[in-house]
Amino acid sequence: MRIVVKVGTSSLTDALGVINEQAIAQVCAQVAELRRTGHQVLLVSSGAVSAGVAALGMDSRPTDIPTLQAIAAAGQSRLMEVYNRVFAGHGLVAAQVLLVPHDFVDRRQYLHARRTVTRLLELGCVPVVNENDAIASHDVRYGDNDRIAALLSHNVAADLLVLLTDTDGLYTADPRLDPAARLIAEVPADDPLLAVSATSRGSARGSGGMASKLTAARMASWSGITSVIAAAHRPNVLVDAAAGELVGTTFRPGRRKLPARKLWIGFATHLHGAVVVDDGARRALLRNTSLLPAGVVDVVGSFHEGDVVEIRDQTGATVARGMALVDAGVLRTIAGRRTADLPSHVAHEVIHRDDLVVLA
Repeated sequence: MRIVVKVGTSSLTDALGVINEQAIAQVCAQVAELRRTGHQVLLVSSGAVSAGVAALGMDSRPTDIPTLQAIAAAGQSRLMEVYNRVFAGHGLVAAQVLLVPHDFVDRRQYLHARRTVTRLLELGCVPVVNENDAIASHDVRYGDNDRIAALLSHNVAADLLVLLTDTDGLYTADPRLDPAARLIAEVPADDPLLAVSATSRGSARGSGGMASKLTAARMASWSGITSVIAAAHRPNVLVDAAAGELVGTTFRPGRRKLPARKLWIGFATHLHGAVVVDDGARRALLRNTSLLPAGVVDVVGSFHEGDVVEIRDQTGATVARGMALVDAGVLRTIAGRRTADLPSHVAHEVIHRDDLVVLA
């Protein structure tokens, strides 16, 4: 079985952001056990920024992007030092892989990443993957590794995605605020829970949160992959998850399978605006058609050709996301007009169906 394991910053560092080598050792020991039983494992590891904060003696995590990207470079090497040493103790070789969302959108980059990672697995290495925080463009970066882990799972055709965090899984409510909250052990395929909202707030040291993990679980489900959200501190959590035991919350794969490009569009974190459509356009979109100017009733924000935008109905509910073929300013001038009435130099589709993902 091919398994992608993502472990978050809060599970790898202490309250000051210093790398917790014992926590890393526990994860690596389980990865080694999985390898001994014949599984291939890819590890997606956060912690570079937090490790950089500690290495540079900062009192708190900065908030401006240039500083965050700079300290990620300082922290990444220190994080890999620990992984190299700990995996070597198990007779394994760690291999650093730094990716950005573009590697999953561009077809050639997607295939190149697949060949490289697959070859590392064939050579017996344990790929240790992180978003390339030091150089990733702010407009297209994810900012958390949950989505990267889901896209990587799609890329390598993984059988299982395990998202390790500091909570036991998905609860019916925030257990810190509601004592009656209960753990949801299993979410069936295409269950509405895959679309629920959850807190996007990560820990003080990380950038994720339950919302990003639910997004990753939905991406995995739409890739035909089982995913698990579980506590990193649970004994043998990876071994048990690989054995099919219910640890934390298990999300079953759905029938809907999207290509990586559509996963990126559907779950991009940076939206540049929105397009409001009428009921006729909404029904057409649900039948997997392109969005035409005739169905547009309003344009929100400022966006350009190639930007990802949200498509809403007139109640404000999200219908889909897509990559715009026209600028917002141009769209405002042609909204509501029939195709036959459009100028020849203007795109006759607002969003092509190949660049559109229905979320309703």
